[in-house]
Amino acid sequence: MATVLPARINPANGDTRLANGGHSEPSWSTPQAVEPDHSCGTFLLANATTNDAAPGPAARVHRFPYPRFVVAKSNSVVTVLRAEIIDGTIAAGTRLKEEAIATRFGVSRVPIREALLQLESEGFINTEKYKGATVSARSQHDVVELMQIRRGLEVLAATLAAEARGRDQAEHLRAVVARGRQAGEDGAVNELPPLIMEFHEVVARASGNAELARMLDELLRRISWGFELEIEDRIDTSWADHAAIATAILGGSPVQAGYLMGEHILKDEMIYRRQSISSD
Repeated sequence: MATVLPARINPANGDTRLANGGHSEPSWSTPQAVEPDHSCGTFLLANATTNDAAPGPAARVHRFPYPRFVVAKSNSVVTVLRAEIIDGTIAAGTRLKEEAIATRFGVSRVPIREALLQLESEGFINTEKYKGATVSARSQHDVVELMQIRRGLEVLAATLAAEARGRDQAEHLRAVVARGRQAGEDGAVNELPPLIMEFHEVVARASGNAELARMLDELLRRISWGFELEIEDRIDTSWADHAAIATAILGGSPVQAGYLMGEHILKDEMIYRRQSISSD
């Protein structure tokens, strides 16, 4: 029977220090998944043994800060809270209490703080000293500014994508345009918003610039929160624009792709401005 000693593990380099002061390298060849064991306040490392022991059942090790575990939890919290803010489930001005959110998700307050910091960086919440976090109000001025930034980034993405004829995203680009046009012909309005988002995400990835794709992903989420287009009125023109942009990208025409993308995004800006004026 293998003897498993309590250990402290450095997640940065995988070093294991045994309770008796000695060292032992973990017996696995690849990093193992970490699972929380809430009943005893420890983490379980699958098949963790000392070097002089045969593989056996999971070993219990003392609790230690594990950044990847916290990040995974905070990411899932961010995803849910962001979606609920965007669709209005959590209204502007709502106070977000760490303790209540932690109870809801069944996690500690550490990943909740990480999630709130992420949402604040994306503009979805505001944090004030002594008041905590509240959901931001949607400002028309802020949305217009974001759309102007988006236009510049989308033009750059389309231009870079066309320089490489869509890279490894070429088939995906053709497919999403075909699905979008079919959904428009079928009048499947509910299917269009995610397809529109997918089209722009594919173009961003086709640019080959990961940082640009990340920035656009964040911008598109924030704009979708503050801007609702009358999709029914733009089914034909929107997918005609998308098809033309895709053709320019796949045909290797950077100038044309950038110009068409700029004109396409400008239409959204003009529609938003008209909607803002009519709602005043």
